[in-house]
Amino acid sequence: MGEALAGGILSSGLAQAEDITIHDIQEERLTHFKNRYHVNVSEDISGAIKNSDIIILAVKPQNMEKVLEKIAGAVGNRLVISIAAGVTLGFIEKRLGEKTRAVRVMPNTPALIGEGAAALAGGKNATDNDIATARRIFDSVGVTVVVREDLIDAVTGLSGSGPAYGFIIIDALANAGISQGLEARTALKLAAQTMLGAAKLCLNEDKTPAQLTDMVTSPGGTTIEGIKALETGRIRETLSAAVEAATKRSKELGKK
Repeated sequence: MGEALAGGILSSGLAQAEDITIHDIQEERLTHFKNRYHVNVSEDISGAIKNSDIIILAVKPQNMEKVLEKIAGAVGNRLVISIAAGVTLGFIEKRLGEKTRAVRVMPNTPALIGEGAAALAGGKNATDNDIATARRIFDSVGVTVVVREDLIDAVTGLSGSGPAYGFIIIDALANAGISQGLEARTALKLAAQTMLGAAKLCLNEDKTPAQLTDMVTSPGGTTIEGIKALETGRIRETLSAAVEAATKRSKELGKK
């Protein structure tokens, strides 16, 4: 995700390569960033922070406390943006100082191709300008919404984990096409593009998903028969259960 953000920031012109410094504990990753993106790299996390106005913490939740301990004395008045699932703004503010300007973000993996969905929540000291700055960064790799922090777990269950649900649906559709005689690559291409097209209609049309479904469905036609099968398989309940389970897990991570 950190690499997706770096690429998006550079391609959108939000910052130049010389204005970005990357820190990573793996030397080969630093070499990769330097060679591919021509950004600054630093083996010293405190050194990386000193030359930055904005800090993006793209680390795993279980590593966050250790990272915060390392940077606590160097953050100062800089804007801190975290994308770690389950790590609350209060957790960050407590370890970096109660005056910390923090923004919590839940992005998702389609940011890798500029089609991400991210929800943002500001900490108690985050200004409107801080939120706007964070949105510009994540808008460079997709779309953003602003929510209350208590809804970030729900975002995690929906859009954070959601790409995996989509991949499973695409895989299932492609396999179904193969079972009906289509060649594997053809079935996958049709399934993936169909889901992409449906998603874009939802974003671009001034219609609800139900209204768009009606546009595809005719009485006694093929689509209504397919929908009947989906409803018999309780697809709505299954997807709802998936979002609920992932949301619950996100809350559990936040308590650890």
